[in-house]
Amino acid sequence: MSVSVRVATAADAPLILEFIRELAEYERLLHEVEAREADIRRDLFGENPRCFCEIAEHHGQPVGFALWFYNYSTFRGRAGIYLEDLFVRTEARGVGAGKALLRRLAQRCVDADLGRLEWSVLDWNAPSIAFYDSLGAAAMTDWTVRRLDGEALQRLAAA
Repeated sequence: MSVSVRVATAADAPLILEFIRELAEYERLLHEVEAREADIRRDLFGENPRCFCEIAEHHGQPVGFALWFYNYSTFRGRAGIYLEDLFVRTEARGVGAGKALLRRLAQRCVDADLGRLEWSVLDWNAPSIAFYDSLGAAAMTDWTVRRLDGEALQRLAAA
């Protein structure tokens, strides 16, 4: 197979940030990216990693990434993996990099007896939704994502 997946290393921090920016541009959210290389180094490769990353390579060249962290299901009584970002460069779509990244995370779940692998997708992203559907991923139609950030987060913390 011409696609391989490897665990990211600290030397990949600039590449990971580049992937994040490319993903944000694709999602029309580049203006929201605040992350810096130092943030990536601290949170993925520091003393207390908060998240993890896999890099997909096609013919030895990096073409995509999956950035993830552990979550926990109280109902299942088991941890799982939350996929924060999955991105494959446009020129490499269709070579199997996205599926290889998801397969690697599914293998992690099975090997560690984790309860699930989950992620979010923008509702307008039809190509990604079709891809996820082809893998058997179920849409969680009964759930709505909620978020606290910025001033609302500060207000609640100070209350």
